[in-house]
Amino acid sequence: MSVSVMVPPSPGSPSTEVSAHVVGQAGCRLPAVEDRGGQGRTASQSSSLAEESITLATDRSGLGDLVRDLVELTKPRIVTMILITTVIAAVIAAGSWISATLLIQLAIGVGLVAGSAGAMNQAWERQLDSRMERTRRRPLAAARLRLSGGVAFSAVLGIVGTAYLAASVGWIPAALAVATWVLYVPCYTPLKTRSQWNTAVGAISGALPMMIGYTAGGGSLTDPRGWLLVGILVAWQYPHFMAIAWLVRKQYAAAGIRMTTTVDPSGHRAGRQSVIGMLALAACLVALVFLLSPGWSPITGLLVAVVLASTVPMMAAAFRFARSRDDLTARKLLRASLLQLPASLMLMTLAALYWGR
Repeated sequence: MSVSVMVPPSPGSPSTEVSAHVVGQAGCRLPAVEDRGGQGRTASQSSSLAEESITLATDRSGLGDLVRDLVELTKPRIVTMILITTVIAAVIAAGSWISATLLIQLAIGVGLVAGSAGAMNQAWERQLDSRMERTRRRPLAAARLRLSGGVAFSAVLGIVGTAYLAASVGWIPAALAVATWVLYVPCYTPLKTRSQWNTAVGAISGALPMMIGYTAGGGSLTDPRGWLLVGILVAWQYPHFMAIAWLVRKQYAAAGIRMTTTVDPSGHRAGRQSVIGMLALAACLVALVFLLSPGWSPITGLLVAVVLASTVPMMAAAFRFARSRDDLTARKLLRASLLQLPASLMLMTLAALYWGR
């Protein structure tokens, strides 16, 4: 995230993957809600799942099936969100439309590294994935691919992607891509079964691709505008991920994943974190408007008002979720988040293009 990043705030997106971590968490499907009362699977259910996994492994042996499994291994929905936020950050940094060649090179390099992180994450979590309804059909969890093949595939993608980024875009974006990979795989992934703070780590890893794009577009590592873009995505991921974590809390608990909603089943913490995330998102958006603007003007005031107005639906959904923690309010918050992020990034892009640098 967690775009979570490699997402993701992005807290990773959402296979039935729901989030950019980033991010997530766009275009993702709402997770199905279990009605089993949080109980683990019985021996007969586990046996049935194992038999189904064996059937899947033996029935899918063609080249087309292999290609589809390898693509699924990369978590393509999350990769797509990462690419969108990376390109937007590059345009904001440049303050103008940048060359198609650079954007293509950036997308190829970042896409390969992001895909590598997704594949290694699935290799690491194959046993956890096999215990949850929404993830048990993933290639490694269902034993359609061998672990050694998944790890090798991830390694090739990561090495090639990093080398390509360094050669075609620059060493700083390449180094940030490696940092994102490290945060997501060896830091965030094992933390999911140990601490609810995995959401914070996932949100940072999901948002860091913003700096990859920002530095690729000519921005500096010390430019606060770039870090405010990261802050926007981190803040957005909190309410987004809390909604998801509430909806699939029973599956998380059964699999032994420590999320805020499993550590505190009442949902009070998740509700508070959703509201705090929305307040932080609004603050980051307003601050970025002022930093992009050459000075105060009626246009600046108008954009601030529009930006704040754009946060109202998700802000209201976050407060409703904090007040009444149920599946309905969580779904409404999740839907609002999927509209909020594109709206916020579009407004920031238009502001950067209008004012330039």
